Amino acid sequence: MTYPFVKMHGLGNDFVVLDARSGPLELNVAQAQAIADRRLGVGCDQLIVLEPSERGDVFMRIRNPDGGEAEACGNATRCVASQLMSENGTDRIVVETVAGLLEATAAGNGLYSVDMGLANLDWQDIPLAEAMDTLHLDLAVGPLSDPVAVNIGNPHAVFFVDEVAAVDLETVGPMVEHHPLFPERTNVSIAQVLSRGAIRMRVWERTAGITLACGSAACAVMVAAARRDLTERSADITLDGGTLNMAWREDGHVMMTGPVATSFAGHLDEALFAPAMA
Repeated sequence: MTYPFVKMHGLGNDFVVLDARSGPLELNVAQAQAIADRRLGVGCDQLIVLEPSERGDVFMRIRNPDGGEAEACGNATRCVASQLMSENGTDRIVVETVAGLLEATAAGNGLYSVDMGLANLDWQDIPLAEAMDTLHLDLAVGPLSDPVAVNIGNPHAVFFVDEVAAVDLETVGPMVEHHPLFPERTNVSIAQVLSRGAIRMRVWERTAGITLACGSAACAVMVAAARRDLTERSADITLDGGTLNMAWREDGHVMMTGPVATSFAGHLDEALFAPAMA
């Protein structure tokens, strides 16, 4: 048994994309972990499964490296959008996710834009374990303190720092992710404001660890910076893997524009499905 896949990435945030639109593909936790393993499997930050959708052009199911399901992923949405636009000969598609419907459009020059939807700012929507001002969380972990909480289909904690390179993200990232304040855990971003229109950031993704880029995290950083009046409502945000153009519109929706790339295609060997038969 083999199964075709495509390996894609957005600024180095990489995905294994499986197409299950023509028939169901039930992957258990162990199988998802095996495929995502960078030494024994294909390797990815997230595993993406395309399924039929009654509300959009496709349903995008997102699995984290630990096999659990994620709600949203901006870079994956742009990758899937580029794939379907090429397939359908269109410049607009609607991607359905657990977090809702995301509209994607071709922006020209190999760039794709995604409307990531509303930024949720209430403490219950993050969610937090207790009522708190999401613009200034009463939280300090190691050298990090006073984060902004934002939910962009998934929870984020954004810390503003003087120099992102000076933060040991590998150490403090998991400490924040698993802090009791976040009952569903959280993604962790450290951001350095360069100007009113430019931000440098790094990210620790929930369950995945440090990644080269995270679209929803860039959205959260944009919203957090604008809420604190550190930037305008649009900015270029540079991650380890490259730059995204972000805009927090007046209607509350967050727009993300950036490139995508296809690395290679292949077939999953039956050995990667062995955990299901163990």
